[in-house]
Amino acid sequence: MIGLGPGEHDLLTVEAQKALADCQVVLGYKTYVKLAGDLLKGKEIMASGMTKELDRAALALEQAAKGRKVGLISSGDPGIYGMSPVVFEAARAKGFNLDGSGGFKVRIICGVTALSAAGACLGAPLSHDFACISLSDRMTPWELIEKRLDLAAEADLVIVLYNPRSKGRPWQFQRACAIVARHRGEDGVVGIVNRAAREGQSIELSTLSGAPDCQVDMQTLVIMGNSQSFVYQGSMVTPRGYVNKYGEAWDREKARGAKD
Repeated sequence: MIGLGPGEHDLLTVEAQKALADCQVVLGYKTYVKLAGDLLKGKEIMASGMTKELDRAALALEQAAKGRKVGLISSGDPGIYGMSPVVFEAARAKGFNLDGSGGFKVRIICGVTALSAAGACLGAPLSHDFACISLSDRMTPWELIEKRLDLAAEADLVIVLYNPRSKGRPWQFQRACAIVARHRGEDGVVGIVNRAAREGQSIELSTLSGAPDCQVDMQTLVIMGNSQSFVYQGSMVTPRGYVNKYGEAWDREKARGAKD
């Protein structure tokens, strides 16, 4: 399983580049195959659409069992809303041995996550504890997603939203903002990054009341700040608390240095 990173080839790890070069066959979601581009030149490519994750995982296992060098690609990191867990689920369901005794081993190659790329675009919004929550209710009941949002907001965690809005789920993002606003107020800071590290990237700073009117879709990462997050000169920042803890002593030290 190979993590492609958020999109730009400059953010693809050296290990991932080597693994792709070594593969004979590459499987992936059509959009991710397109992202990989020339990196897949000369490979046999098996691309498929959304909701075909189990089929891709099973086919990858079957190809590996035939002795072929297989790369199953995911954007970002394969273990974060990616294909790694799907492969393990499929292997367990079909009885594949992944330790080499079945003729092949599984290797997971990590990638730069979309949340890392989005955080860098915004400034420093992920500098304290945070939670990642997908708003997609394909695999998780919406009632449970709402509970997670509410508890994460109550705990004052920065909240990273994956899959915030789709054509079939146009209302859930607005509902998520309202849930978090109950704990943080409507002026809570929100950072919105569309297509982080991809062609067409855009960045917007908003609030919990304004974010529902922003451009948000399945390729958007939304970062909701905690109660201490702020905007400084166009960057979104979640402080660790160094100035609050050490500020007075730091100021005294600077004052002494100025006198000397």
